Amino acid sequence: MLVATVTPKLEPRARLLEGLAQSLREKGLQGTQIADIVRHAHTSRRTFYECFADKESAFVELIRESSAAIRALVEEAVDPGAPWEEQMEAAIDAYFAALSGDPALVATISRELPTLGDRGAALQHEGVERFAELVVRLTRGPEMRRAGVRAVTLEEAAMLMGGVAELVARALHDGRAPSRAAETAKAVIKAVVGPAGGRRGSAAPR
Repeated sequence: MLVATVTPKLEPRARLLEGLAQSLREKGLQGTQIADIVRHAHTSRRTFYECFADKESAFVELIRESSAAIRALVEEAVDPGAPWEEQMEAAIDAYFAALSGDPALVATISRELPTLGDRGAALQHEGVERFAELVVRLTRGPEMRRAGVRAVTLEEAAMLMGGVAELVARALHDGRAPSRAAETAKAVIKAVVGPAGGRRGSAAPR
């Protein structure tokens, strides 16, 4: 699951986000009404508008929180003392496992995000940037450095994560599970950051 399951103990905002997620799985963003969200959340329309300006604002926050949850899972899955290839594989496996845990929601987000126009494009850029920052941190770990892994720049990491996002989008568009793209992502990322990878003429790791 990318977001928490609704329970009465959750704060109203969290319940509303999960209510939105449930409706997105059923109807998509365009088919979802505020009434659907508050029904799933077991709360009121008034509470919704105390938390969010509109349905699209709630959708943006759902994506941000889901993305943050996945990044936390990825970071938690990595043992910084493990060999570099194991660290990379653990990170990528955790990422794709999170996507596979809620395929209906992932597919809906991928399909509906472009409908937000400039706001959606900015959100997509923000997501790639946050994941790129995570890649930079992972490649700068002590075991990575001892193994000769190149510390990628933020721009390089953004290119890698943008490519992973495109792999996921292509899989979803073709009706395939996002996890089908995992092996390609592993091969490309390890080729770029591995001890023998990197651009010709790159500086030695600092």
